[in-house]
Amino acid sequence: MQKLKNPVIAQTDTINLLAEVQRALNNQENIGTVLRFVLSIMSEHLDMMRGVITILNRETNEIVINESFGLSEEEQAKGRYMPGEGIIGQVVETGRHRVVPRINEEPRFLDRTGSGNRIRTDRLCFVCVPIKSGNEVIGTLSADRPIHTENGRASRSEQKRKEEERIEELVNILSIIATMISQAVRIKQLAEEQSKTSGRETEHGVKDGAPFSFYRDEPREPEEELYNENRRPANIIGNSKAMITVFRMIDKIAPTNATALILGESGVGKELVANAIHFKSHRANDPFIKFNCAALPESIVESELFGHEKGAFTGATATRQGRFELADGGTIFLDEVGELSLPVQAKLLRILQEKEFERVGGSKTLKTDLRVIAATNRDLEEGIRSGNFREDLYYRLNIFPITVPPLRERKSDILLLTDYFIEKYNRINFKGVRRISTRTIDMLMRYHWPGNVRELENCIERAVILSEDNVIHGYHLPPTLQTAESSGTPAAGSLQQRLDAIEHEMIIEALKRTKGNMSKAASQLGLTERVMGLRVKKFGIDYRKYRP
Repeated sequence: MQKLKNPVIAQTDTINLLAEVQRALNNQENIGTVLRFVLSIMSEHLDMMRGVITILNRETNEIVINESFGLSEEEQAKGRYMPGEGIIGQVVETGRHRVVPRINEEPRFLDRTGSGNRIRTDRLCFVCVPIKSGNEVIGTLSADRPIHTENGRASRSEQKRKEEERIEELVNILSIIATMISQAVRIKQLAEEQSKTSGRETEHGVKDGAPFSFYRDEPREPEEELYNENRRPANIIGNSKAMITVFRMIDKIAPTNATALILGESGVGKELVANAIHFKSHRANDPFIKFNCAALPESIVESELFGHEKGAFTGATATRQGRFELADGGTIFLDEVGELSLPVQAKLLRILQEKEFERVGGSKTLKTDLRVIAATNRDLEEGIRSGNFREDLYYRLNIFPITVPPLRERKSDILLLTDYFIEKYNRINFKGVRRISTRTIDMLMRYHWPGNVRELENCIERAVILSEDNVIHGYHLPPTLQTAESSGTPAAGSLQQRLDAIEHEMIIEALKRTKGNMSKAASQLGLTERVMGLRVKKFGIDYRKYRP
């Protein structure tokens, strides 16, 4: 987390503020209540005199104050602007934040609400940031707070510098909160526009009483309802309830431009989810660039991501485009984003916020239109607490988190995945495996899979290569799956008993292959018919039940 001098609030309080806002968005059902609660939380943490959320009505092209803190109902009702009019109108028109260091010295500050008549504005600064849905400005979030003066003998230049740092941090905090509440504001915007055009209440309630969860999750689908096969991502296999939830989240995020953060253990398939989001989006025909943030040394990562100018460093013999330039118009997938250094995190934050950057060694600002999908198996909140990950970047990335479940939580998908991997490695290795023994299935289902789907794939590839009779047996699996502790089957009995168990399994498999033909089964096992008969009698096997 970036450490700022003379912060508006302490770092711990900043985390608490953003965490409280996140909880408000998750727990509150009514949209109006959500936004009012967010302003109330801000007032407690930011020394805020007034706070305002405005919404742009696209039908009337009017910007109105929708929720406020520190304003009376009469004052709030007066807060109406057109794009380009006043500070708020300018922010809506340009899509960029505006800072007014002293309200009484800014002629464009209109004070439409009239609250300046009862509040001294000569010692107040004003910050206004846009609220965006994708690239579209849908409203603003603004706050004013008292100007702080330094005690002691600090020079004017020193006081000015410290005040600028405080304002900069306030801009960052408001920008993060604006991003977090953008979905609720979009719902409000739609409700306001519908109310203006129809003049009647919505089907599910008036605009201020609209249930947040209803709009957020519309259309609701019963958990037990089967997911439409045609809507499933073609590159992901799974029928489990946990994966259906992931598929539905992909469907919700894919049509938008929102940043997505994919969470989950190593090997669960986070890259496949990123692929699905891109190829179900309107950017599907544009570039999809992948970059593993942990694959290269820190000194090279910045050049790879942002590109470099000729002569920027030793070995830079020509200008080179970075991954962000190559992904322009499309999507960039940043795997293991938790491994980025703090300086690179700062540049990534700028791209997410301003959609612009400079190449290493360059001074020209480049614009980019892309979608960022990030993934990590790290606990980023712990990274914030330890100072290894910026909290403002975390809340920028965490707009739409998708958690991919580990394989042990979707065991009903193990056999589906196993069949897929058998077909894949049959084709690659010119093998003809057609079946898995019952004991092998039991071992696969009992194992806890710490390496998730990647570990399962490696196990099946090994088993397909080792199989000599087109069947995968338990002894074809890696030793980790064959131990009593890993498979959940406690060891019992002597060595002879365990050898008998293996022999019993091999005889059963031979009889299945030969459809109960004792002579053929004996031949396959390298036994005489007499010895085969003795073994079948010993184990009490009825060969006739394997016949058609």
